[in-house]
Amino acid sequence: MLKYRRILLKLSGESLAGQNQQGINTDALMNYTNQVKTISELGVEVAIVIGGGNIFRGLQGVGKGFDRVTGDQMGMLATVINSLALQSGIISIGKKCSVFTSIRMEPIGEFYSKKKAIDALENGNIVIVAGGTGNPYFTTDTASALRAIELEVDGYFKATRVDGVYSADPEKTPNATKYDTITYQEAIKQNLKIMDMTAFALCSENNMPIIVFNGDNPDNILRIIRGEKVGTIVKQSFN
Repeated sequence: MLKYRRILLKLSGESLAGQNQQGINTDALMNYTNQVKTISELGVEVAIVIGGGNIFRGLQGVGKGFDRVTGDQMGMLATVINSLALQSGIISIGKKCSVFTSIRMEPIGEFYSKKKAIDALENGNIVIVAGGTGNPYFTTDTASALRAIELEVDGYFKATRVDGVYSADPEKTPNATKYDTITYQEAIKQNLKIMDMTAFALCSENNMPIIVFNGDNPDNILRIIRGEKVGTIVKQSFN
């Protein structure tokens, strides 16, 4: 039995950098590629949004004198590079994969529409949506929350470096408490930094469950799909 039949997987750009901290590490790339292949072959429909921080982050550019709009546009293009790399990895292991872009740039990717993306998912394609929202001032967290809602997924899977949501940063506070479940309201009350507030508000208003987990563990996505208790689930209520 599978708990989720269609998911949106949010990857950070840094997740593709692996130990390199920048650029694209092929081992890290294939780690996610194989995880996605495994769940896809079980019949799970998978959409992916990936950040671009391993190549360029717009806000970092602003700190060095870049215009914010130009910096964000460069960041959007970085997400396209990562998306193409992930698509290549997925195709190399025999899976169909489509890249949609939020800004027109055919033939690099097909211009995104909800209908086309859902059609691709239903036809067995892994779908990657690149380019953020297509607008400056919005993060890839917000883009992925938006796509999760549009594509009517069962859960927003947020891959991170830690194994869930904690009361404080576990990398800085060793005795921080990990939550197995938490409501949107409690997360806001405790000012937990799960994602940016625009993305969080989108998920909360549309009752989109968020599953936060350690993406480096190659078994975690499959375990979550099967309903095992991995990471932290954030939703409206647990009654």
